[in-house]
Amino acid sequence: MLRKGSELLKGDREVLLDLDSRAEAQTTDSYGSLQNGSFIPPRYLSAAAADEDMDAEDPIHIHCNTRSNQSFTQPGNYFRDGRTKIDFVLVWEIRSRRKRRGKAKSEVRGEEGEAIPSEGSSRSERRKAQLAQWREKFVQNLESAGLLLEKEETANEKKTIHFLKISAPWDVLVYYAEELCLRAPLQAQPHLDLNTSARVLRRLCIPNVMMESVPNRPLDYYTCAFRKSKMNRFLGCEDYETYFTTTQRHRVVYEILARTVYGKRKRAEVGVDRLINEGAYTAAFPLHEGPFQLPKYESRPDELNQRQVLYHYWARWCKWYKYQPLDHIREYFGEKIAFYFAWLGFYTAWLLPAAMVGTLIFVSGVMSMGTNTPAKEICSSGAHYLMCPLCKTCKAWNMSDICTMAKLGYLFDHPGTVFFSVFMSFWAVTFLEYWKRKMATLAHHWDCMDFHEEEERPRPEFAAMAPSMEQNPVTGVKEPYFPEKTRLSRMFTGSMVIIMMLCVVMIFLVTVVVCRGIISVVIFHTGSPVLRTEAGTIANISSSIVNLGLILLMGRVYTALAEQLTKWEMHRTQTQYDNAFIFKVFIFQFVNFYSSPFYVAFFKGRFVGYPTNYGTLFGMRNEDCGPGGCLIELAEQLFIIMVGKQLINNIQEFILPKVKAWQQKRTLAKVLGGKTSREPLRWEEDYQLVECEGLFEEYLEMVLQFGFITIFVAAFPLAPLFALLNNWVEIRLDAHKFVCEYRRPVAERAQNIGVWFNILEALSHLSVIANAFLIAFTSDFLPRLLYQYRFDNELSGYVNFTLAYAPLNYTEYPMCRYKAFRDNNGNYSLFYWELLAVRLGFIIAFEHVVFFVLRAIDWIVPDVPESLEVKIKRERYLAKQALAENQEALLVSRGRGAPPATPGTSSAASDASFGNMS
Repeated sequence: MLRKGSELLKGDREVLLDLDSRAEAQTTDSYGSLQNGSFIPPRYLSAAAADEDMDAEDPIHIHCNTRSNQSFTQPGNYFRDGRTKIDFVLVWEIRSRRKRRGKAKSEVRGEEGEAIPSEGSSRSERRKAQLAQWREKFVQNLESAGLLLEKEETANEKKTIHFLKISAPWDVLVYYAEELCLRAPLQAQPHLDLNTSARVLRRLCIPNVMMESVPNRPLDYYTCAFRKSKMNRFLGCEDYETYFTTTQRHRVVYEILARTVYGKRKRAEVGVDRLINEGAYTAAFPLHEGPFQLPKYESRPDELNQRQVLYHYWARWCKWYKYQPLDHIREYFGEKIAFYFAWLGFYTAWLLPAAMVGTLIFVSGVMSMGTNTPAKEICSSGAHYLMCPLCKTCKAWNMSDICTMAKLGYLFDHPGTVFFSVFMSFWAVTFLEYWKRKMATLAHHWDCMDFHEEEERPRPEFAAMAPSMEQNPVTGVKEPYFPEKTRLSRMFTGSMVIIMMLCVVMIFLVTVVVCRGIISVVIFHTGSPVLRTEAGTIANISSSIVNLGLILLMGRVYTALAEQLTKWEMHRTQTQYDNAFIFKVFIFQFVNFYSSPFYVAFFKGRFVGYPTNYGTLFGMRNEDCGPGGCLIELAEQLFIIMVGKQLINNIQEFILPKVKAWQQKRTLAKVLGGKTSREPLRWEEDYQLVECEGLFEEYLEMVLQFGFITIFVAAFPLAPLFALLNNWVEIRLDAHKFVCEYRRPVAERAQNIGVWFNILEALSHLSVIANAFLIAFTSDFLPRLLYQYRFDNELSGYVNFTLAYAPLNYTEYPMCRYKAFRDNNGNYSLFYWELLAVRLGFIIAFEHVVFFVLRAIDWIVPDVPESLEVKIKRERYLAKQALAENQEALLVSRGRGAPPATPGTSSAASDASFGNMS
């Protein structure tokens, strides 16, 4: 049977898949042809032609349902025969319509319960009929491509939910495995220990509580590209049921679904994605491997299905301190999702030393608060330093009133924070260098090191909206085409919209600044001495909370706007679309989240002026830094924005999927009605789950967090600690979503984390520059250092030295003081210019030293480990041997010194043929 099917399949490769084009010349230069899509076997052409000439019953039942008379339902992911695996499920819903008196006699109803429209039918009825016709054509072409189909229905008096189960037979899998360059096993190898911490702890003979044995770990092989002609040289080729993994089967079926034509070739009506966008189908997904709950009866760990293994050993909260089973994640979800969790786990592990150092720096600041000479002078000054009023209607105040804030300011502005900012600059780039090594190791381990995205087909939206068809210069196939000049003009227009939105962010920032000034003035006029001294702090905290709300609101609005702009720009492939969308959203979110911290760090207090010559904005005096300095205000902003955003996001990630799943279950429960007593089938349970929303939001959240802990870390040493705590929660939340609450996504191949790595590199380099300016201009580190060098090593008299006297023409409070390096006329003093030179010199020296060391680290640490290079050469050697054109060449090359097989593993060159497991 298999040999006959293979011969038929071989003969079918020359025919197009589009059934609408039977009367046209069958050329191969059109969208949906052999080079660009699937094929239609000749044995189906006559049947398909006959079907179109008559009003047949549901074509799905005619062509694909080979049920026996016995009503037997096999539990799990199988057809009713209990042997055919379900690789994919298509779902669509049909609303049952009550017959209206006026049209009851004139309507003719189809098999799905829909009314076939007459000439006077409404537009909605014609639309439903069009969708039904597309589904019928799509199903015919799927069967013509060699897929096995079986249909199930769940109905009540109001709605019918149709489930189309799809399976790929062996011949189809073999054909597409070669076309998609799937990897085939040559020789087994021992499992690699990819955890550096595990190796270190083992060498130190320290028990590793993070290690846990996870059952059913996927085997590791040397592999090469699959070739049907060399089938007998691959391991496991005799077992047709298990040779292809579940994710490989899903990938093959999805490839066919994405290529199959359902309408007119000239309109590029191709693929299941566009059918979902058009509304013909409501969902298309592969099935989960059974329930995630552990069985009620006692069972061995190796008897659990893949989903249960992932839930029990990964997604549960009690596993927060265990290593992630990355091989199991990759086996179940594919490389793209596995790379995300690998990066998130690697990033979280590297946050541990950063959090420890940051916490030590903070604790050292707490312990050394008593040694802060300037704070002691402020607290003991009494009425010695009369400070100038903070606003036009305010009164003068004594500097001793801010004793508490002066002490607290030292926590975020002491020599330890300078060391920590330098440490984090090195940490960020070293982390990325070692992630490149980890990424290369995982890419080879998961057989995707040589993976390059194949020539992508146009996106469904692009195909639907493109005005013309042009020949693809790579494949020679006619595809939807959009003029490049028009796209560039649209991208330019979109850039103008982005700039306008960034201006809106700046307007909101100015609004927050004005709001902060108004709040501080109102609090100052309350008359309470406690509130008066803390007016700036209260205003800063309250305005930061308002700012966080505006940030989250603007983020939602702009993400929706960026999505529409990116669609309007008409990018041809999904990769181009994703990169453009990521760039837009990140640029906006960067300005949205970081504009307020940047303002406090580098601009606040720089344009205040002096008595008789204060700078103003909208009639209000420009803001000055608070009593504890700008760094403590920056720390307050970072804490509220960073930690507040993390809390809100985690609450949303915990609640929203459950609410969506509850709505979906409620909808299906209404359809089931009185059938709720029976156990729901696998496809019904999966349909109740939430559609997987991809990894964009997950990556964006982590990348913004990475910016917070690197760019502004000098002001907030505890930022890595809060990031570490958040990521421990984030990993389990994401794991639980993917295992328990999301429909199973189609496994996608990937070689790395994509464009996000470039963004992380840009942020790490920006952090070096930002920390240099933060230490030089915002911190008091350099003024104190210069004062110690020139005047007093113990900083005695430093407070008085930093205070200037009001000009003589200031008559409201003569001889009041304000913080600045100015003379009695308001001109900058000589010390100010000396300090400016020191600051600029520090920035240049800091940047050059750090970037030089970073380049040295980049040169010293190779991107690909030496041990991995040896494995790559070994794999290429085995691939060359396995794919030798004849056995004689293989034997000769093996006789010249091919390395022997590893004991305990299957040899790829055993006796008669490669891959013989018997």
